[in-house]
Amino acid sequence: MNYADLTPQQVLQSLDSVGQRGDGRILQLNSYENRVFQVMLESGGAVVAKFYRPGRWTDAQILEEHAFALELAAAEVPVVPPLVLVADPEADTPAAGTPPTLRLQGEPPTLATLLPGPETAAAASAMASTAPHRFAVASRCAGRQPELDDPAVLRQIGRFIGRLHAVGRRHPFAHRHVLDARADGERARRVLLEGGFVTDAERPAWDDACQRALAATIEAFEHAQPLATLRLHGDCHPGNVLWRQTGEGAGPHVVDLDDAMQGPAVQDLWMLVSGDRHTMAAQLNTLLEGYEQFSDFDDRERALIEPLRTLRMLRHSAWLAERWSDPTFPLHFPYFGTPAYWSQQTTQLREQLEAMAG
Repeated sequence: MNYADLTPQQVLQSLDSVGQRGDGRILQLNSYENRVFQVMLESGGAVVAKFYRPGRWTDAQILEEHAFALELAAAEVPVVPPLVLVADPEADTPAAGTPPTLRLQGEPPTLATLLPGPETAAAASAMASTAPHRFAVASRCAGRQPELDDPAVLRQIGRFIGRLHAVGRRHPFAHRHVLDARADGERARRVLLEGGFVTDAERPAWDDACQRALAATIEAFEHAQPLATLRLHGDCHPGNVLWRQTGEGAGPHVVDLDDAMQGPAVQDLWMLVSGDRHTMAAQLNTLLEGYEQFSDFDDRERALIEPLRTLRMLRHSAWLAERWSDPTFPLHFPYFGTPAYWSQQTTQLREQLEAMAG
């Protein structure tokens, strides 16, 4: 199943069912994993509706993400939590047939599914090949990418992540992904090889570099044990941290926690540093000046930055492979799967081997 059956009319009807009555203006926002829409409301405001990729998360995983966001918001950590949803008894329904049924989940309810009412046996049969889309709604909150060259910005982002992690340490996730270097890396390699995504000529060199880089990554994690883990944002790169320049809530915030996971604290820090080894160390030190005002940091985790970068490279390729049947992906990533792509990946994995050895 994909998003082919998710029409603007279905988006508006879904929002109507929870009392968010759109005025017909819909803007699809950039998102590869889900389908995300900004919807202007008859009331004059706007909300953002996220329709989750079918099969990507279980209901329990989504609800656990929502609960984490609500917990962070209650602790005044600047995140944009999902709205609490209430069924609207006056929502418009089709003139004929069985009205749709709204299913709300969560305590409080934050995840919705609008179950269509089939009008005929033929319609019911046609629906059997698909499944209803799950969705959540949040307030619209804009921002821009932070200026990471500014040490004051880095320190403020460090304080933000430190506050997020202070909440994340309260108790572990029960359903979300747990970062595991061995399992995650080997699964990514298996997806790429067994799916036939690596071109024949490049496969031997890529697989050799992949296995050696994975072995070095696993060794680094084993050497760092025991590692404390906590609930994380999970994908804290500069594009996922939005910066509001002025007004209430000025500074960093995040608008979703799609990739929230259990893992070591450095997972939410390493993607915010870049450059050569000396530059990255200086940037991390600046981040930690803010971070350690709210959370302790285990300095042994510094050695996991390059292993985590290696793991992300492999997981990103596997992510593209697993989404390749979605027409959006070949359109936006035309280079994926080409001989040039795998040659470049091989070179980068070899460079990661040197970085991890250094």
